[in-house]
Amino acid sequence: MGMNGMMSLELGRLLPELFLAGAAVLGLLLGSFLPRRHQWLVGALAVVACLAGLMSTVAGWADAATAVFENSYAIDDATNAARATVLVSVLLVLAMATTEIRGAARETEFVVLLLLAALGAVLLAGANDVLLLAAAYLLASVPLYALVGFAKDAPGTEASLKFYLLGALLGTTMLFGVMLVSGVGSGSDYPMLRDMLPNAPVAAVAVGTVALLGGLLFKAGAVPAHFWVPDVTEGARPAVGAIVTTIPKIGAVVALYRLVAVPLGTTSLNWSLLVAVIAAVTMTLGNLAAFFQTDVRRLLAYSTISQVGYLLMAVAAAGRAALALPSALLYLAAYAITNLGAFAVVCALPHARTLDDYTGLRRHRPWLAASLAVCLLGLVGTPPTGVFAGKLTVFTAAFDAGLGWLVIIAAINTVASVFYYLRWITPAMRTMETFDQPDRAATITAYVAAPVSVAAGLLAGPALALVGTGVLMVPGR
Repeated sequence: MGMNGMMSLELGRLLPELFLAGAAVLGLLLGSFLPRRHQWLVGALAVVACLAGLMSTVAGWADAATAVFENSYAIDDATNAARATVLVSVLLVLAMATTEIRGAARETEFVVLLLLAALGAVLLAGANDVLLLAAAYLLASVPLYALVGFAKDAPGTEASLKFYLLGALLGTTMLFGVMLVSGVGSGSDYPMLRDMLPNAPVAAVAVGTVALLGGLLFKAGAVPAHFWVPDVTEGARPAVGAIVTTIPKIGAVVALYRLVAVPLGTTSLNWSLLVAVIAAVTMTLGNLAAFFQTDVRRLLAYSTISQVGYLLMAVAAAGRAALALPSALLYLAAYAITNLGAFAVVCALPHARTLDDYTGLRRHRPWLAASLAVCLLGLVGTPPTGVFAGKLTVFTAAFDAGLGWLVIIAAINTVASVFYYLRWITPAMRTMETFDQPDRAATITAYVAAPVSVAAGLLAGPALALVGTGVLMVPGR
């Protein structure tokens, strides 16, 4: 096959990414010429791109795992699952934010920035080269800095500045790690690093890898790079809070798994133990901090941190348990739907900022209260929700990997988390004479997300069968 034919074939395998990139570029151009009342067409274009990306992902899922562009980008079960989860998440965010952005002066910019951040998350998941990983980190970060400050109010501006400063610091650290790891590894792609890092100086590998992990832990919102999560989630608009606590984490967790499983899997250092310790500290700190929150956005932010701790259990089991990657992919998909469902309720009631503000929701909006209860109990891991199935398989993978102590810590944290979720559900189930009219679009989004969260648990078996053994593409050189 000629060079042009090979290039066309490789581009054909990247249709979901091309749809996102094309919609972002075309949407930006289109929005520059459309009057404000017609800028909804850019959102419609984004919906079409996401649906087309989903169809192309499903159509190509059965194809053999491969890597394109000189092994720099892997297309396998992990990438396909991340694609599907990110694209569905974008559709849900667009739905819940419809009322807020419709007719706004910068409606087009919101949609374009969302598409670019989503593209960055997908590229993070598929990156098979540390140089591409660094580029994907930037693409997944810079649009979010702008989105956090999108409302141009004081809380959003402050949150955006904190987000940017910490992201710039850890991004620079990550670039240092890329330089060091690729230098001692005589290359930047994962297959080369897999072969060369075992013979490289141990100290250089350790320092470079820790620097790399720092950037990915920032994107995931894990300890010790978690400080931005509650401030950003509280200061940004609710829909943006939903974005930053969901979409970047999909790409970051898969990227962490790929990094630990492939290039680091052959080194003599015990990266599994390091990730396991980070997972334990992350879930514990997130849960303990959530106990004392009265602001619903900060509560969901700390809930997100704890969820990342559970997800990192699967990363710690990478290469040591057959269920490690399938469980991570299932958990990510279930968490994304459930977390976005909870945020849809927050978007539906933008003036309800504290737990007490939800008092009387059941009497006046019973279905919205039911959706909130389903999503919050889903985040706990209550049967038969998708998060329950995800947690169960992640715990099983960690136990199979010899991390029984971590499973015990996670089980204790899961039980403890029931307390702060019930602190939100309880007032919502009480009676009250008056309640604000909820946003219609966000309400419908919550109505969709809640049953899908349950369905994800009921269909966990077929979902695990779809990803099989969670094949990672590790091509030879």
